[in-house]
Amino acid sequence: MVCMLTEFGTLNTVVLTTYLAAMVWIGIVLAGRQKTSDDYFLAGRNMPWLAVGMSMFASLTSATTFMGVPAFAYTHNMAMIFGVAMSLVAAPILARLFYPFYRKHRVTTSYEYILMRFGPGARYAVSALFVLGRLGWLGIVIYAPAKAMNVASGMSLYLAIGLMGFLAVFYTVLGGLSAVIWTDVVQFVILVGGAIWLAVSLVDQVPGGAGQIIEAARQAQKFDVFDWQDMSRLTAFSAMIGWFFVFLNDYGTDQVTVQRLMAVRTDKGVTWAIVFNAVNDLLINGLLIFIGLGLFAYFAAFPERLGEDAGKDGILPFYIMHSLPPGVSGLMITAIFAAAMSSVDSGINSLSTVLINDYVRPLKRHPIDAHGEMTLARVLTVALGVFSVLAAVFAASIGNIVQMWMGIVGLFAAPVLSIFVLGMLTRTARFSGWLLGALCSIGLILFIQYDHADQIMEVWYFPLSFAVTTCLGYVASRIINEFMN
Repeated sequence: MVCMLTEFGTLNTVVLTTYLAAMVWIGIVLAGRQKTSDDYFLAGRNMPWLAVGMSMFASLTSATTFMGVPAFAYTHNMAMIFGVAMSLVAAPILARLFYPFYRKHRVTTSYEYILMRFGPGARYAVSALFVLGRLGWLGIVIYAPAKAMNVASGMSLYLAIGLMGFLAVFYTVLGGLSAVIWTDVVQFVILVGGAIWLAVSLVDQVPGGAGQIIEAARQAQKFDVFDWQDMSRLTAFSAMIGWFFVFLNDYGTDQVTVQRLMAVRTDKGVTWAIVFNAVNDLLINGLLIFIGLGLFAYFAAFPERLGEDAGKDGILPFYIMHSLPPGVSGLMITAIFAAAMSSVDSGINSLSTVLINDYVRPLKRHPIDAHGEMTLARVLTVALGVFSVLAAVFAASIGNIVQMWMGIVGLFAAPVLSIFVLGMLTRTARFSGWLLGALCSIGLILFIQYDHADQIMEVWYFPLSFAVTTCLGYVASRIINEFMN
């Protein structure tokens, strides 16, 4: 901690500590207001759509986004902008296809729809895939800010991981979904404000301003993203295909988002929250891509300022600490912390909701009263937080944040999206048929990851897995139906 105060600076430490204390204070204020499981898991289904829209963005796109997207644009290209633009294409599908089902049946988790459509075995299998994928994802989003703190202040990476996990668990345990959403609102504002400040700073510090940033990116061929055949790198085509399916999953079936949208007061509010989130996906991610290009132009103009220990994922915090004045740099590091904590709190809260709603309730012979259920939810939250910290320690030994995230969603999330689409769009689909397709797709992705990782970019994992699961699942279901009849 002495090292942190020396290298990070007293003013920066005060800024960061004030933010962390505010998050804990929100949890304390909201503690004890939850009288029923609906209060704890769904904030009484009475949240304003704007707060939920902010929480959606902060929860699912923050940690990997704030550090990973600029790092990817700095290292590779700007093809990701074509991917995030697909949020606008996915939004009307989400509002018209997925959420009318959920709102009509007043579900707590999205996997209750799978129970209604395919039966209890399907719900257990699909919710298990969510739990596996989200646990891996949590490790990544804790590792991201811990890495930033390590680069920025010299604080031990593992100490930062432990600090991040503990604080997020603390206020989530106290306040449930209400605390998660309202802390996400604060974190959304800090995140957006930090991104704007960084973009303005880079325009000011790069000789030639925005024009030179664009020119440096053009000379480095970062705009050459229209290769429709190369599967080994991110291109405009692969980004559009990959992100379209990811958005359908993240905002249509993933419990982190469904839980928030089920907490909105009205059906119209759900639509507004989806639209708000889609627009912000494009605008904020576009701004972060510009920041990555700005970092490339800045260090191309001042190569002597780039430290050897910065690394790809640490390039943004390195710039923050070495190029911005004290106080401002503290705010920017705080934005990275806000970005990750909004994901950690949402992840552990949604995981505890799924475990209780989709496993404990149906398997328990005697129902638990509301107080006992909330106590169990809090215990699970603590346990999941501890597991997430351990997962973050493992993530620290792997590498690129964006690539880790793509690998996880391709492996576990694509089959989940597939069963929802099969259930909503066909009457033929059966759980047994989907299960065969899911097992084949998971095997395929594992084979690609270990034997052909250098030939196929991770962004292809999700659409490939979705296509295999859906096609094989539909065909197998038809064959099973023929034999059954």
